[in-house]
Amino acid sequence: MELTQEQTYSHPPGYFKRLSVADWLYGAALVAAALFAQYRYGAYMDYYEEAILLLTAPTMAWLGWQWKPMRLLVLALAPVSLLAIALYAGDLDMADQKFLLKYLLSSQSAILWMSTLFFLSTLFYWVGLVWKSDTGGAIGSKLCWFAVLLGFTGMLVRWYESYLIGTDVGHIPVSNLYEVFILFCMITALFYLYYEDHYATYQLGPFVMLIISAAVGFLLWYMVSRNAHEIQPLVPALQSWWMKIHVPANFVGYGTFALASMVGVAYLFKSHGMLVDRLPPLQMLDDIMYKAIAIGFAFFTIATILGALWAAEAWGGYWSWDPKETWALIVWLNYAAWLHMRLMKGLRGRIAAWWAIIGLAVTTFAFLGVNMFLSGLHSYGEL
Repeated sequence: MELTQEQTYSHPPGYFKRLSVADWLYGAALVAAALFAQYRYGAYMDYYEEAILLLTAPTMAWLGWQWKPMRLLVLALAPVSLLAIALYAGDLDMADQKFLLKYLLSSQSAILWMSTLFFLSTLFYWVGLVWKSDTGGAIGSKLCWFAVLLGFTGMLVRWYESYLIGTDVGHIPVSNLYEVFILFCMITALFYLYYEDHYATYQLGPFVMLIISAAVGFLLWYMVSRNAHEIQPLVPALQSWWMKIHVPANFVGYGTFALASMVGVAYLFKSHGMLVDRLPPLQMLDDIMYKAIAIGFAFFTIATILGALWAAEAWGGYWSWDPKETWALIVWLNYAAWLHMRLMKGLRGRIAAWWAIIGLAVTTFAFLGVNMFLSGLHSYGEL
């Protein structure tokens, strides 16, 4: 069949040509913010940190272009966190003197609000599922978004607070169990909210929010029993720029593995005839489970490589069969096998769901169990 001239030359516009004026303004605002941060705080950064900062702008711009709600989160997070920093006026004591800081925007207040909102979000998601009400799910979703906003605010303000204690104390808040559990909640919630928006369903919220609420429960217990919210100087092994990229990459893996396991629980419920009229189709659940594990595996692989490079710098060797390293390898092999069986053998259904759930148990032991029952070079993570 001969093509007409119009058919011959018509093709979809390029990626950048599809961007709107609002998209470009958003990207420009991020670049301007990164340049200002470099100008204002560049004296406290090394070359690696400056590179990470400048790469953050195009990365966040791309995410905002791909997923519009991310753009709204960033645009809300910037003024809220900057307001908190301005209220401190360089004095940490302001946290107990300024009303907004004391009850809302100090790191500890924001994180407590985050915890409360996650619990309420879980409750409303379950109300929506039990009563077959989209209203309950919609409220749960909005509460989850506000929890994410306040959680990230708390992390950014905590970062600033650490420098108010002392420039030698200041560090990115991903250095201990308290801080990384907040990070875990944020990452898991964001990935869930993405899938919720992409697949237009609130029905997985009740399941995924259970794992986030469990993490929040541990976070609150850890805070009360160990005063974990107090900012401490970094131990020597953590005084490295590697921490800024290794830990977040690791927790993208942990968060998506946890999400996949809870989707697996939903899959088992529906495949056994429970909540059949209230849960998404099995094919959708299977698709989300696969995508979450694939993303998590990619980031966990990157984190493992980065960890080996960090170990070589800190301890003189890439691998020492430390318990944490050994169990990280076990986690990696578990999900590598899951993906291999999926791609090569067509793994689907209940076996895949059970495997994802068992994978979370393995991952949890690698993250917490090693700290509780084994000892090694990673002793800074002990309970």
